[in-house]
Amino acid sequence: VNIQEIGRTLETMLGFRRVTTYIDRGEEYDVILEGEGIDKRTPTDINNIYVRSETTRDLIPLSSLVSLRELADSPERNRFNRLRSITFEAGLAEGYSLGEALEYMERITREEIGTSPVINYKGQSREFVDAAGALTFAFSLSLLMVFLVLAAQFESFVHPLTIMLTVPLAIAGALGGLWAFGSSMNVYSQIGIIMLVGLAAKNGILIVEFANQLRDQGLEMRDALFTASRQRLRPVLMTSVSTAMGAVPLVLATGAGAESRFTIGVVILTGVVFSTLLTLFLVPMVYLVLARFTASPDAVEQKLKSLEEKAA
Repeated sequence: VNIQEIGRTLETMLGFRRVTTYIDRGEEYDVILEGEGIDKRTPTDINNIYVRSETTRDLIPLSSLVSLRELADSPERNRFNRLRSITFEAGLAEGYSLGEALEYMERITREEIGTSPVINYKGQSREFVDAAGALTFAFSLSLLMVFLVLAAQFESFVHPLTIMLTVPLAIAGALGGLWAFGSSMNVYSQIGIIMLVGLAAKNGILIVEFANQLRDQGLEMRDALFTASRQRLRPVLMTSVSTAMGAVPLVLATGAGAESRFTIGVVILTGVVFSTLLTLFLVPMVYLVLARFTASPDAVEQKLKSLEEKAA
């Protein structure tokens, strides 16, 4: 039996084979030979296939000429970003977030296979990773923009640094609130943290700005700082309490989308409260340490005026 005959027989009976064409009323049609579906369901169906001998022209059972061997293989070759890929799909277990699941998958992949595989994401996982990267960039950009605006306002790099030290306090309070309320770090909590950059800085601005005004009036730095801290206590508390109370409806919200609003509300509420309590002590202390290396904002103008008066 020619091996080519075996190949054609398997192709015809287990698959299909186009043998010729015919023309009917000007249209050309393919003639395809194919075995019945009922005759090719299991590997043992090969016992029912016969091939013809080239010497005796008798039909020979194909089972006496070939042997079967089962192998495990993938039915298809998937590719992602032009690379051979294996796709894992899973649902989240109760009590776990998407970020925790992705971190766990990356860890066990590196432990079991090493660093050679390239890990990429699709669907919600890809959206989560892209959003996390975008929010990190947005957070860094917001810090830079707020610092530059404050530097232009105060005409100094020291006073904006004093004010921006309140931002880590707000973030620490937000993370503590997420832990206390059983929430997680997600897109909504990261948006709330970006909002805290401006909400936390406003309290430091009230104290630093008023202290600089008192120094322009001729007060010593320590006296100006104590006076500013005492007189600005009420505005700081009023703005902080109003901001925190504005976040309470987000925390108490129910219905569709309540989980996202709850996360943002917790971040704002705990971040503002925690940063306010510590800002009342941290900003004056840092100002007392760093402001000694700076002069009054209007010191140059006052010096010019005094020189003009002496000249006159």
